[in-house]
Amino acid sequence: MDQEEAARTERKVKKAAQLLFFRRHNQPGVKGWELKKAVGDDYLEIIEVLNSIIRRLGLEVQRLGDDPEKEGKPDNDRFVVVLKEQLTEKASGLRIDEVAILSATLAYIISKQGRASRKSVEDFLADKFPRRRVNSALDRYIRQGYLNEDEKSLFIGWRTRAEVDSKTLMELILGS
Repeated sequence: MDQEEAARTERKVKKAAQLLFFRRHNQPGVKGWELKKAVGDDYLEIIEVLNSIIRRLGLEVQRLGDDPEKEGKPDNDRFVVVLKEQLTEKASGLRIDEVAILSATLAYIISKQGRASRKSVEDFLADKFPRRRVNSALDRYIRQGYLNEDEKSLFIGWRTRAEVDSKTLMELILGS
């Protein structure tokens, strides 16, 4: 019976890894309800087992809620595989000015307690970058999930919470 349980857990871990590593939607990762449907009600325990395996590779599964202030139900949260530690030699594939626009935007939004009007962000960035480049960059970052936008303001997106260490970003900006 114990061997059967281990084999079942191994099958569930493999299924969860397949769901998390292979992109099927517009956004990476999977929602909790998808994991629950594919793996079973014990999907949070399966994620912990998977985490213990992939940590050796420098990866981890991170649980991201839609709203960072509210702790949501795990079924509604997104589970994403991310790097456990930042790699300095990793190339992002972005131009240096695009990285600068994203960094400045994130720093500005963080300094405004997490929300800022799009116009104020555009005005802030237009002092240093061409306005056409600012507008296209902001639209791209919204599409990519680094930023979110509602009718009133811009705020930090799910991808920023997964990939960017906000504390280190602010320390680097303040230290320069």
